[in-house]
Amino acid sequence: MAYWEENVRKVEPYVPGEQPKVKNIIKLNTNENPYGPSPKVSKAVFDFDSLRKYPDPAVTLLVEKLAEYHNTTKDRVFVGVGSDDVIAMAFMTFFNSDKPVLFPDITYSFYPVWANMLGIKYETIPVDKDFNIIKEDYYRENGGIIFPNPNAPTSKLVSRDFIIDILKANKDSVVIIDEAYIDFAKEGSSIIDLTEEYENLLCVRTFSKSRSLAGMRIGYAVGNAKLIKYMNDVKYSYNSYTMNTPSILYGVASVEDDAYFKETVKKIVDTREKFVKEIESMGFIVLPSAANFVFAKYPGRDAVDIFDEAKKNGIYFRYFDQDRIRDYLRITIGTDEEMDKVIDFFKSYL
Repeated sequence: MAYWEENVRKVEPYVPGEQPKVKNIIKLNTNENPYGPSPKVSKAVFDFDSLRKYPDPAVTLLVEKLAEYHNTTKDRVFVGVGSDDVIAMAFMTFFNSDKPVLFPDITYSFYPVWANMLGIKYETIPVDKDFNIIKEDYYRENGGIIFPNPNAPTSKLVSRDFIIDILKANKDSVVIIDEAYIDFAKEGSSIIDLTEEYENLLCVRTFSKSRSLAGMRIGYAVGNAKLIKYMNDVKYSYNSYTMNTPSILYGVASVEDDAYFKETVKKIVDTREKFVKEIESMGFIVLPSAANFVFAKYPGRDAVDIFDEAKKNGIYFRYFDQDRIRDYLRITIGTDEEMDKVIDFFKSYL
């Protein structure tokens, strides 16, 4: 090893889902929305000459639009380049205690990557045998708490009361709820309104799933104005110009078309319910899903074999070679036509 390498920060990186370059496949491995963005997005106009200038560092137009959408004030909204950027900023801002940050052992696999990269102490708390988060396990001293709701990759949802109990037991640390998939859960599942009551609660959202804008990288957080100020202080100390001008305008257009947003979410939920019934009747075990994907296994068959065979047939799922979940496949919900082809493949394979 060369001398300079001794001082390199070495981390085990996050592994994103495969982005195949081949065409005519059924891509159900990265939880993207099968329907395009709102037509209003394509009509958003910006002055091409304006691209020579830096974008608005405060992302004012989108921050104001999101504040209006959530019936709150703009000082309670933080916008970043995808929810990954938002969460990374939150890690840098709030997780600086000598006590460990707590998150489930089966959850979004970027959390330990950020913690390791930033030198943050953390502890993974085991979910139970049915992949449920046990709230009582978080009733102890910690340097912060984070988990997705619905959880990933299990797709399981916890209730508002569950989160309220965790908040009441952790008044001295920041609690981050990652709501990347909440729009596909039953109405009233979001805890974004609780940020008005609990000053240590940060709720994170993304445009990548329900709003079909994964390619534009738009995420945001809602929380107490003091939390948001602290995050902006870190952002302006790290990279002031995080979001480009087209993304800001496309994001605003997406939020303005609430009817289209709700229509496509309903399509995905309806398809999810139909698909789950079909594959359960074939013998699959499927965890209760409140997301735009399902987590399923077929007893007696190795998930990796199904994964490999599906890929040969032009169908891409997500497989995690990880303790406790290597029997499962994560399957994004596509269109009805795509899911019918998946069912045909399962019938043929099995």
